[in-house]
This record gives sequence, C-alpha cells and structure tokens, in this order.
Amino acid sequence: MQAALGLTLRRLALATTLMTLLVACGSATVGGGYNVTTPTNIFDEALFGQLESNVVVIANVNLGGPSRNYLKKRELFVDQRVEEYLESAGYTVRPQREFAQRWSNAILIYGDPIDPTTGRVNQKSFVQIVQAVRDQLREQTDITSIIFTDIIEKDIYYEQGLNRVTRFDGVTRKPAIQGAGSGVTSEFDWSRAVAAASMRVAWFNMDLGRVFSGEGGMEVTDAVDTRSGTAFVRRRDVLENENHIDEGLAIALHPAIPMKNWPGNP
Repeated sequence: MQAALGLTLRRLALATTLMTLLVACGSATVGGGYNVTTPTNIFDEALFGQLESNVVVIANVNLGGPSRNYLKKRELFVDQRVEEYLESAGYTVRPQREFAQRWSNAILIYGDPIDPTTGRVNQKSFVQIVQAVRDQLREQTDITSIIFTDIIEKDIYYEQGLNRVTRFDGVTRKPAIQGAGSGVTSEFDWSRAVAAASMRVAWFNMDLGRVFSGEGGMEVTDAVDTRSGTAFVRRRDVLENENHIDEGLAIALHPAIPMKNWPGNP
C-alpha cells in the first residue's frame, strides 16, 4: 500500500514538473522591470478580434522608408526571430516569399515606389502595390493578415553619472566597447548622441485596416572606441544579440501578444 502511494506521489511530482516546464517554454519573453521609455502601442482590439485566422505573412519591405544599409543586412535575421516569436504564440507564419514574389511582380506593373538614390517613397505607387499584393494573397492563399517589421534608427543618449546606461523604447542598454586601446579617457564626451535600432511593427487585416502598431528598442549600434578613447564608432556586431532582438520585438508586439513583466507597468 505504501509502495503504491509512493509511486503515485512520484508520478504526480513528475507530472507537475513537466507542466511547469511546458508553461515556461510557452511563455512570452520576460521584461526587465519598469522602464519609463516604454512606448504605448496602439491596439485595436475590435479589429484584431475580427481576424479570420491566425495565418499571417511578414512583409519583406518596410512600411516606411528603407532601413539604413547596415541595418538592412540584418533584416532577414530579425524577421526570423519575429517568425519564431509569432509561432510560439500560436500563429501560423507563411513563407515570406508569398509576399516578396507578388511584390516583385507588382513592381513590374506599377514601378518601384522607392527611389534608390534618395530612399524616398512614392506613396501613390506604394499603396497601389500593397493593394495588388493584398488582392492576390486574398485570392490565392489562406493568409488573413500582413505584418510589416521596420528596423528604424534613432538618436539616443547615455545617462550622466557612474552607471552609464541608456533607456529607449522600453529597454536599458550599457555601452558597448570596441577596439584594442586602453579604455575611455576622462575627456570622453558622453553627452553626444549615439545611434540605436528599434523595431516598428504595423499589423494589417486583409482590408488593410491597421489592427496594431508598436515599437520596441533593440540595440545601441554605436560602441565606445577604445583606440581613440574619445569617440563612438559603428559596432561590428550590429543586431547579433538574440536576447536584445527578442526583448525588443516582444515590447513592439505587446499587447497583441502579451509580454510577461511588460516594462510599461510601474
């Protein structure tokens, strides 16, 4: 009798442990505590609730202007992280080529809406192409919403004091150090602006109604140059830290996909 009871208790403990692990694996990215810079994302719950299914596609183009060249090189990698995050939340993400091929075909008809020299966007052509791609996706696939993921660059500043950190779009980042020098001199100008990369998300239904838009900080893309000891330089490892990317995209997609310990809560 006691042996049977012990076996039952061990099985119960094992089942409880497995359930805990499953819940942990399925949880959204965890935030790092309250951050006053956390954006207030725009969530149209009524429209979002009317999406016909959880089948989505991530656009291969920006909704705004093109990303800076050094950020553009990391777009595919970042989109892959977004895809994994969406799938972990129960969404079915169709291959990006479903959007990209139709976009390329539409350009042959309407022309490229992006000026390759200036990066300016012809909004009339852009809207025509988006509508053409939407029409084909609606007719030829089971995709019921489109997500744009722009990597945007912005200027940020480090805080003064001994604890040098910067806070932007919901995240806190320490300075990156780069170079083989002896370090930072006392004359280093910490008050100057440095570049950072954030994620900007725009989520549309198939009527091209915006159901959600949000932003989340990812990474400071400038590093302290220890060779000179007095300047910032572009980092060699831009957007290679998966944890930074995952934190940023989780903030950018909240509350469409709820983030545990979202940093916007005081």
